[in-house]
Amino acid sequence: MISKPGLAPVHAEGPPRRRTAEGAAVGGGRPEDRWFRWRSVLLAAGAVCSVVVVVALWVSHQGVSLLARGVLGSDDLGRLTGLVASDLLLLQVLLMARIPWVERTWGHDVLVRWHRALGFTSFLGMSAHVVLIVAEYAHHDGLSVLDQLVEFTANRRGLPLAMVGTLLLVGVVGLSVRAARRRLRYEAWHLLHLYAYLGIGLALPHQLWAGADFLASSLARIYWWTLYLAALGAVLVFRIGLPTWRSAYHRPRVAEVREEAPGVVSVRMTGHRLDRLPARAGQFFHWRFLDGPGWSRAHPYSLSAAPARNELRITVRGVGDGSRRMARLEPGTRVLIEGPFGTLTAQRRRRPRVLFIAAGVGITPIRALLEELPFAPGEATLLYRVPRSEDAVLAGEIGELVARRAVRFHYLVGPRRKAASWLPADASPRLSDAEHLERLAPGVADHDVYVCGPSAWMAAVRRSARHAGVPAARLHAEDFAW
Repeated sequence: MISKPGLAPVHAEGPPRRRTAEGAAVGGGRPEDRWFRWRSVLLAAGAVCSVVVVVALWVSHQGVSLLARGVLGSDDLGRLTGLVASDLLLLQVLLMARIPWVERTWGHDVLVRWHRALGFTSFLGMSAHVVLIVAEYAHHDGLSVLDQLVEFTANRRGLPLAMVGTLLLVGVVGLSVRAARRRLRYEAWHLLHLYAYLGIGLALPHQLWAGADFLASSLARIYWWTLYLAALGAVLVFRIGLPTWRSAYHRPRVAEVREEAPGVVSVRMTGHRLDRLPARAGQFFHWRFLDGPGWSRAHPYSLSAAPARNELRITVRGVGDGSRRMARLEPGTRVLIEGPFGTLTAQRRRRPRVLFIAAGVGITPIRALLEELPFAPGEATLLYRVPRSEDAVLAGEIGELVARRAVRFHYLVGPRRKAASWLPADASPRLSDAEHLERLAPGVADHDVYVCGPSAWMAAVRRSARHAGVPAARLHAEDFAW
């Protein structure tokens, strides 16, 4: 059915108004967040500037004389594409090193999109580098391509390691294509994806020993060593050091595992001074539960309750090997944490009225936001989309929250009416998805909209919200697709 309104008494009191981290009173109108519209532009500008520096260093070394003579051979282009590919590979590492201020500024989904774009671009550059260099040398020496590869491997210092690294990167790129990802479990994909770090590391000796442009000048050496050391330092500090320190200091352990619905469990964890974690409702951690083989693979789960002084909670549907293990966790199991991450938080809010839209287990960060976000009675609306009533997650807690905080609440129950729609099948065909959204949340264009659910479903919600007049800066969603 299209809608089952929740019974929320409009006289119920909400918590007092607070101020956001930006200093503006929550609920007060303010200009649109221009930063939202420019953040991807700034990332693109940073990548372009980095490539410009690499090209400028190459030109200063030998490019000017080659261009002046009008002589630019395949090997020259091969060296240039290799330098650009190396630069983009290192930028990829920096983007996904989980540097806290970078994550807070751009958000996980934006960084993942740019990581993929830079990854495929660097792969094309690396492929061009190999093909152009091998073809030019094979032509010059009168060898076949295969014989030239053998000669390189046998006689060029650092090149065997670089070739192994290249093969590893080719494998990672192949598995990152959407069709390949769909055939892999998350656990397998994540493990294989880590070989990209090894591939990048194996390429460094080749650049040091055989890369004339790498060592061409003091400026080139400074640039490349700074970039390599920044990437290495970011990985060591933010992907290894900070999570290790936080896990050791806070000592989180499983306190309780509770079944919420068939195939859905909540895991409550306690520890030492968990309130010192910079965690907010709507954010997620990467979790490692030390319960046996497979503990080293991290899984991203959102908090399903607002962080408390000494308690964190997640709620998980068992759809993969890692998530199904949650039901078998024993109290006392140690937990390693990495995070928090995510921008689906109160800091992004710009308007008094707020609309929450969730599907399935995507209700978990929304439930935490319902608890933490400041709003007055009648200012919030919740739309919860499930295939069947029994698929609703945390239904009792949601009912209690919407009643206590006077939230307008609609269940949207049933199969999807079409692939491109986010509504159930019995939604009136006379109305568009955007018109249905306007009826469910009158004045939606003046709301902040928080969305969480499957990727394709969220894309449909975003389209409807934009058609209904919601600016992109007030449409808050993070895509956890891998």
